[in-house]
Amino acid sequence: MVLKIAAEDSPSSATLDELCMVVVREYNEESDKVAVEEMERLCEKAGQRGGKQPSLVTDHLGDPKCRIRHFPTHIMLVAVYGEQKEIVGVIMGCVKKVTRGNSMFVKLAYILGLRVSPMHRRLGIGTKLVKHLEEWCKQKGAEYAYMATDCTNEASINLFTLKCSYQKFRTPTILVQPVHAHYKPVPSTIAIVRLPACLAESIYRQIYANSEFFPEDIDAILSSALNLGTFMALPRKYLLKWDPKKSTFPPISAFAILSVWNTKQVFKLQVKGVSKLTQACCVGSRLVDAWLPWLRLPSFPDVFKQFGVYFMYGLHADQGKHGLRLMKGLCNFVHNVGRDDCGCAAVVAEVSQRDPVREAIPHWTKLSWAEDMWCVKKLTEAKQGLSSPSDWINSRPSSPMIFVDPRDF
Repeated sequence: MVLKIAAEDSPSSATLDELCMVVVREYNEESDKVAVEEMERLCEKAGQRGGKQPSLVTDHLGDPKCRIRHFPTHIMLVAVYGEQKEIVGVIMGCVKKVTRGNSMFVKLAYILGLRVSPMHRRLGIGTKLVKHLEEWCKQKGAEYAYMATDCTNEASINLFTLKCSYQKFRTPTILVQPVHAHYKPVPSTIAIVRLPACLAESIYRQIYANSEFFPEDIDAILSSALNLGTFMALPRKYLLKWDPKKSTFPPISAFAILSVWNTKQVFKLQVKGVSKLTQACCVGSRLVDAWLPWLRLPSFPDVFKQFGVYFMYGLHADQGKHGLRLMKGLCNFVHNVGRDDCGCAAVVAEVSQRDPVREAIPHWTKLSWAEDMWCVKKLTEAKQGLSSPSDWINSRPSSPMIFVDPRDF
């Protein structure tokens, strides 16, 4: 989720007259698409810092709205500047119903994709885009809004926390496992079963009832064409005792479950700004791994061309050694599926730092993020004379788990 806020806007140093020349309106796909894509390219180039440092570039595959199309309620806004009506900023948002803990649902807005043209930063455009989007979210009934960004992106964090009154809320961990040329081992004692969508929905609603951010429309996610399936790992000796087509829950205490989202159908990534020597080393490791797969060398995929990732979500394992062992085998299974998909270069998961399942997810520390910063703001105030539940922002999590919506990634 570190790709969510890709632009920053520092506190305004422009005159009021300059800011008044900026008009925020809804994105028009027919007339704005080319201009938005050009502005995106300018932002990507500015982020590469002259090519001196590696950068991760995103290709939206010709669809600027690709990251919000799978939400029923969504919008994209553009900032238009001057008499030439130049598009100098964009922002996207959606509204969904999620749990806030203790089986309570709340309407939540998700803000993402904020970008401001490099030539028009420090004019307050980013703040203006956020404010307009918040008003739209309120009209759609959202009680809270949240955004997510890399914890090192100080400009983005300052914009939202200092200028827009957001508060630092949760800091889940992003774990990245590159896809090797060899297959990862899945113990023969573990059986992996693909669950019907209706059964997966039933299990998830039980598991995540008291967690935060679990979406009410989980059925739409599980039935999406981007969802590659929900898989459960359990001891093979119990396989004959359980029929997933008839049962609602496995009659055993040890199991692990996760779902896989195919992001490469939404966007693709590419690493740029890496030296030829580094690229050669990565290619060499890949060749050796392909020639000698039994050595199981930790080779690096070709991320210097466009690639996609598999996002694992809804990860849960019964506590204890057996559950974590099953989860590790299940993650290896997903890696092997990605290995057979030439367009997949990495398997990614995002979980709460307090979630015990974190220990079982294979990953490379250098490619992972210890903290993905989520900031939240309350959009509505309680009506006078009416009692309301305690404020979500100031409440302690009721569960160590957080459900990360794959559409947010």
